[in-house]
Order: sequence, then C-alpha cells, then structure tokens
Amino acid sequence: MADTLQFVVQYGYALLFGWVLLEQGGLPIPATPLLLAAGALAGQGRMSLPLVVLAATAGCFGADVFWYSFGKRRGAVVLNLLCRIAMEPDSCVRRTETRFEKWGPRTLLICKFVPGLNTAAPALAGMVNVPFSGFVAFDVLGGLLWTIAYSVLGYVFSAQLDRVARDAHLLGGWLLIVFASGVVAYVLYRWRERERFIRQVKGDRITPDELKHQLEAGERPVIIDLRHSLDVLTDPRTLPGALQISPEELQARNREITRDGEIVLFCT
Repeated sequence: MADTLQFVVQYGYALLFGWVLLEQGGLPIPATPLLLAAGALAGQGRMSLPLVVLAATAGCFGADVFWYSFGKRRGAVVLNLLCRIAMEPDSCVRRTETRFEKWGPRTLLICKFVPGLNTAAPALAGMVNVPFSGFVAFDVLGGLLWTIAYSVLGYVFSAQLDRVARDAHLLGGWLLIVFASGVVAYVLYRWRERERFIRQVKGDRITPDELKHQLEAGERPVIIDLRHSLDVLTDPRTLPGALQISPEELQARNREITRDGEIVLFCT
C-alpha cells in the first residue's frame, strides 16, 4: 500500500484517469485499490477528493462510451467477446442479459460493483438501442456512485489504511506471495471445474454441420432455441422449426417438447 500511495502522489489524477479507463475497458488491472489509495491521500490533505472523483468518473465514462458504441455497431458479438475472458463465459452472457432485461438502463447504476457486468452492461445498452441521452445519465451517475463509494471509504479510513501499509511493509514479500498463491489456487480450481464440466457434456454435443445434414436428409429432431429474448431482438433469425424457449421456461413449457426423437438445444 505504501508503494501504491507514493505512486499515486507522484503521477496524480492523470494516473487515476488512465488506470480506471483501462480497467473499465476490460483489462484485468483492478482499480479499487487505487481509488482507496487516492481517497486515503485526500484524507491526509495530499490530494483533492473532488478531483479524485472527477478523474475516476471521467475514466469510467470514456471506457463505457467506447463499449456502448461498439455494442451498437456489433451487437451480441461484443457481449460474447467480453464474457469470453470471464471464468464462467457460458453463464456470463445470460446473467448480464437477464439483469438488463429486469432493470433496463438502471443496470448501469450498479454494474461497476459487479465483476463481469461493469464492461458488459454498457455494450448491452448499445446493443438494445438505449438512447444515448439515457445512457449518459445512468452511466455517469453509476460511475459517480462507484467512485465516491471507494474514494470516500479510503478518505474516512485513511489513518487505518496508512497503518495497514506500514504493517504490510514489515511483512515484506511474504504477504505478496500468500496473496498471489491464493489467487492462483482459486483460478486453477475454477478452471479445473469448468474443464470437468465440458468433458461431461462433450459426448452429447452435435456440430452445426451434423445438424444441417440431418435436416437435409429429412430427419426432424426437436430443435429448441435457448437464446435470451435480447439476443432474439437483435438477431431474430433461428433454425427451421425451432421452438423459442428460454432455460427459465423449460420446466413450465416442457409439455411442448415431444419425446419421440432426438432433441437439439442451441444458444448463442
């Protein structure tokens, strides 16, 4: 923390703006510690809290406008690209779309506090054609809420954070090793669980070409389109004869699915 504080003092608000811009743009460089450090420095009179909030919020807005424009042009492709770097890419898109369908543009108010949602929500806002004026209003307010929450937290507990920094300095490299080991262990565990799941379902998969050959040969499997309603809104095309049933509706609508042949499920 001591090195972080000195780094922030040396490079100031430009560093804060650039760091938040890159983090909200999708790079895995957490900005929360930097916001806490900037707030702590403001509490010690070495930085201005209003300028800290302004610089970080501007960084958020710059990244979000980029993803909003990209989502408006490229649609669901952008959302899949963003979620591909997540630890659970198969559920990231669905989780983001479900929240956005429920809350609409208000999702932008809380997306900064939810990992994986912070970069996907602005792209989704562009994808579903949220008016730019509405996007700006909710996005700026959401950025302010996130920035104020962590910078004020650092401001209030500046003395305690300074004490933590001194204790961390005494522990030296051992603290970093323990922290890094925990992160690596968690990532490896999640990766192992995902690979195990993929191996379990791999034998049940059918390729698009195999399904195409079946349809051309006159076979008629039951095809279920599991895409979210927001995906259908941006790309209404589907496979011939497919039933559009979301995973949430499967239990309630299971009587619509005949059991006398092969059943093929597909999503995004």
